[in-house]
Parts: sequence; C-alpha cells; structure tokens
Amino acid sequence: MAAPGRQSFSYAQDKLTFLLALVPYLVDAGRVSVAEAAEHFQVSEKQIRDAVSLIAVSGVPGDTLSYQHGDLFDISWTDLEEHDEIVLTHLVALDDSPRFSAREAAALIAGLQYLQSLPENVDSGLYSSLMDKLARGASDAPSQVAIASTDATANLAEVRRAVSGRVQLEFDYLTAKGESQRRLVDPLRIDSDNEDWYLRAWDHTRRSVRTFRLDRMSSPRVTDVPVASHDDVAIGDSLFQGGEADLTVTISVDPSAVPLLGEYASTLDRLGQPGADGRVTARIRVAHIHSLKRMVTGLSAAVSIVDPPEARAAVADWAASALDRYELTTPHPTTDPVG
Repeated sequence: MAAPGRQSFSYAQDKLTFLLALVPYLVDAGRVSVAEAAEHFQVSEKQIRDAVSLIAVSGVPGDTLSYQHGDLFDISWTDLEEHDEIVLTHLVALDDSPRFSAREAAALIAGLQYLQSLPENVDSGLYSSLMDKLARGASDAPSQVAIASTDATANLAEVRRAVSGRVQLEFDYLTAKGESQRRLVDPLRIDSDNEDWYLRAWDHTRRSVRTFRLDRMSSPRVTDVPVASHDDVAIGDSLFQGGEADLTVTISVDPSAVPLLGEYASTLDRLGQPGADGRVTARIRVAHIHSLKRMVTGLSAAVSIVDPPEARAAVADWAASALDRYELTTPHPTTDPVG
C-alpha cells in the first residue's frame, strides 16, 4: 500500500504516464537523489527505484531489430546503489526528437517573460524553469530577450485589488490632450488588447462608464469606500464605446492598416467599396480631435483625414509644429574642410 500522500498506480496507463514524465525529468536534473525524485512525483522511493530499473532495460531496437547494448538506456548503478542517486549515462532516441529553432525558442521565452512580469506571477519560479528548459532544448542558443516592465503592469496589482474588493479607486490620469486629471471611479472590469491593459469603470465626474488605459494612470490609491450598485449599467463586449459628445471623423485608410488603428478600429464604419487606389473611406468616432494626432501622423502613409476640416487642420498644425522643433534642434553639417 502506498504511503500517505503518495500515488499508487491502479492502471498500466497511469504507470506509463509516470515513466514518460520521469525520463525528461531525470535528463533535465542530471543527477538527483531517489528521495528528491519521489518527493517531486509524490510517489514512494520504491516506486522510483522500480521505475529506474525498468528504464534501464528500455530502448529502441537498432537496424538488426534486436536490442544491443547501445540501443538501451543506461544508468550509473554505482551511484544508485552506493549514494542513492540517479544518473542517466546513456540516452536513446531523445536526441532525434524535434527541437525548437533558436528564433522559436526566443519568441516563446519573450512570451514567458511577459507573463512573469505580471503582478500575480512575479514570484513564481515556474516561468524561470520553463525558460531555462527552452534555452537548453533549442537547436541553437536563442537570442537574449528582455521584456521590460511597464506602468501598466505596475498599476495592474492595485487596480485588480480594487476590482476584487469592490471598492472605489482614485488615480491621476493623463488624457490624450496631455492633461493630468484626478479621477475617482467605481472599477467594474479589467480588459486587455494585445499588450495594453484597460480599466472599465464608472467615472464619478463624467457620470458614465469610461475606459482608462493603465499605462496612463499614476499614483493609484485603493480606497475603503464600497462601489455603488451598477447593475443597470450595460458594459458592452466592445472595449471602446462612443458617447453622445463624440466627434465623427471621415478618414481614407489602406485596408491593411485597419488593425493598426487600435481603439478606433472598433468604431470603424466603412462607406462603400474600395476606390481605384485600394483605399476605403470610413467613419470613426473619437472623443476629441487631439486623440487623432498621434494616430494619423504615425500612419501618415496609410491614413488621411477627409472630414471635418477642423480635424485636418489640427493634425496638420500638430505635424508642422513637430517638424519645426525637429529643424531647430537638428545641427546642420558644416561645409568647412576638416583640418
């Protein structure tokens, strides 16, 4: 009978699953005591020894379809019998298994670093262990990657605490106009769009549901004031919802650039079929003209404003101002010969 808290194998399938997990564990560990392996798999030490003995007579038949010495796993029997340690000295077939390329491993490591940077995972060693295994198991050494922590991830813990505690949240918020405003909200839900995090909340100043980007928040403070009941407030599936005071802007956009519109893509209303140049005319809703500036200038080759005239003028003036500042700060090359 298995010791309390230890597993026993009632079916052959369970034992096979255990053996399939034990081999890569031993390969990754290099050298491990029987007691450590038993603790890791929550089985008895006898089960570990029996499994290791079975591994030592397992392998893949060679060209002769018979098992020769090199076709079997092997272990250091001296280490097992004298030191109670398991060391695999010969591996079979494992080196023939497909491996991630260096680029694939680097991409997966970057994703794991992002998950590890989130507040709820920052103290977990699981991600570090997975990243080490990916790096060691790749066909070549992956490129060094680093995902920097952002203001959004720094604020996420406080925002989640307010949401789960159902208490009001207060913070400074940098608007698209570049103005800092103190906001008091009843947090309702946290959403994400790719790498950006958003808070859906009832804004006590605006008296309506608003969406706040976490990376524009600063000095968040979780209060002890319970949130009011907002059962009658509808929160749509769309992350960005327009209001009555929103400005409707007509744009000309390359279809391939639509996913780059970010928050504006959810309000996109296409007008007719694409023109001869392949571009489509569409309407989007914005809270104010200032929020258009960065988007249009950042996608100047793919997006242009058709209407209203004041929106076109605002973006043109903002771009001209930026260009003037660039020309004032850029040194002009001298024509004098260098001695």
